[in-house]
Amino acid sequence: MADRRGDTWKRHISEQLRMRDRVQRQAFEEIISQYNRLLEKSDMQAVLSERYQSDGPRGSQLSAADGGMRGDIQQEMSQMRIKHQEELTELHKKRGELAQNVIELNNQIQLKDKEIQRNEAKISEYQTQIATLEGDCRKLNTFLQDLERANQMLKDEYDALQITFSALEEKLRRTTEDNQELVSRWMAEKAQEANRLNAENEKDCRRRQAKLQKELADAAKEPLPLDPDDDIEVLAEDGGKGPGEASSPSRSLSRTPSKRISQVPPGGLLDSIGNIFGRRPGNSLSTSPENTEAPMGGVEVRVPSTALHVFEAHDGEVNAVRFSPGSRLLATGGMDRRVKLWEVVSGHCEPKGALTGSNAGITSIEFDSAGSFLLAASNDFASRIWTVDDFRLRHTLTGHSGKVLAARFLLDNTRIVSGSYDRTLKLWDLRSKVCMKTVFAGSSCNDIVCTEQCVMSGHFDKKVRFWDIRAESIVRELELQGRVTSLDLSQERTELLTCSRDDLLKIIDLRTNTVRHTFSAPGFKCGADWTRVCFSPDSNYVVGGSADGGVYVWNVLTGKLERLLDKHHSSAINAVSWSPSGAFVLSVEKGSKAVLWSDL
Repeated sequence: MADRRGDTWKRHISEQLRMRDRVQRQAFEEIISQYNRLLEKSDMQAVLSERYQSDGPRGSQLSAADGGMRGDIQQEMSQMRIKHQEELTELHKKRGELAQNVIELNNQIQLKDKEIQRNEAKISEYQTQIATLEGDCRKLNTFLQDLERANQMLKDEYDALQITFSALEEKLRRTTEDNQELVSRWMAEKAQEANRLNAENEKDCRRRQAKLQKELADAAKEPLPLDPDDDIEVLAEDGGKGPGEASSPSRSLSRTPSKRISQVPPGGLLDSIGNIFGRRPGNSLSTSPENTEAPMGGVEVRVPSTALHVFEAHDGEVNAVRFSPGSRLLATGGMDRRVKLWEVVSGHCEPKGALTGSNAGITSIEFDSAGSFLLAASNDFASRIWTVDDFRLRHTLTGHSGKVLAARFLLDNTRIVSGSYDRTLKLWDLRSKVCMKTVFAGSSCNDIVCTEQCVMSGHFDKKVRFWDIRAESIVRELELQGRVTSLDLSQERTELLTCSRDDLLKIIDLRTNTVRHTFSAPGFKCGADWTRVCFSPDSNYVVGGSADGGVYVWNVLTGKLERLLDKHHSSAINAVSWSPSGAFVLSVEKGSKAVLWSDL
């Protein structure tokens, strides 16, 4: 735009100068032509004068006729000289006027040049201002887009909360109605039971009263021997009491048990109420293998210092890695749609087999607590479970509408939780192979960890959310300074390790909901939204991979960087895993390599 404006004013000035040249050139051409003719005549007169002067002596010898001719010629010449002199004077005058005009025009040209320079300076200034305003406009547009995205995210969260609130209100209403109906039924059955017991008590009382009256009548007919020492009068008073008074204690005693018995509802009714409100039986404590495992307090963790084995793990990017619970096997998952199993033998990773069936890249890997099954999440919107021994695909769980970025076994190994790019979490039952619950999280879920009744999820909106599996609701939220890429639990399940795109690792105390430690290091940079970090088996160290290809190990007790392993990787590290035995660390990268580390 600035170049077009500059060409326009230059072309305008050039046209003005050509027009001025055409207008003024005509006037000057006439003057110049007359001036040239006068010069020619003047030269001719000068030549004639010289000739006449040279012919002067000879003129005295001429005759009188020649003298008269010369007088005429001289007179004519003098007239021509006078005329030429006048024309020359007039030309000099016009030349002076024209010179004055030229000077004035030059002055005007200089003024125009100065004005042009001023205009060019103004144009440059305006162009600078336009560039600055365009930059400000771009910044404002970017800020507006960020605000629109944030507004859309808040709107989605509000809609999700509104839907959840409506569902909970409906559930509360139904539960209240069911409760009222059950209480009404219970009270009705209780009243019927009480009436039945009271009727039976009344019948029993009447039967006893009739029997007593009959016995009293029979006793009154029989003569009784009297001892002189007996108090007949008192006996007569006792015997003279009416039947109603004699049966009163019996009635009182007979009704007392009916009141006590009526306070206990039938056992079947209580059981039905407990089932509706989720009452857990006495033997419903968790019996998962995790609860029967011995604690790992005796594990000797060694900080890695040497690369034992560098090998090509997949054909392309490697996204996930996980050791089996026994540390004998490890699994890697890559963009080549396969999960590979490796056996650690004498410090080397020997290939054991490949698990196939996924239609897109693998994003997450998890073994069950016994090491018999392997769970993998995939970019084809599904999660899959294989048996480790025979490499067979057992389950394919589909239902998400976006990439599944994380999937984890619950502690009972019969349920799994998956988190997806579609901003939902799903709870799956492996026995029925169906989705039991779907929870809208409001943001893309990048990683998941689980306890017995709580699921912790890390999200793209910089938040860690804590979910109660039974209530299907958020217990609490914790916001970090960057997008959450990874979560890991300590061995005691009391501390949560997080990694986020602000290049910080944090340990959160789950008992107090506070950040206990923050780890960072010069050069450490989180390379992707799915960069995985982890605790050591004794929870005394944390390890993470950086975008520069370095493996960083921090000491949890001191909070300082313990070791930096900055060789053998040529691209950003996607994931690391520390073996449960504490002897090995494996790191995988965006290239195709994996590195086995130890201190051996």
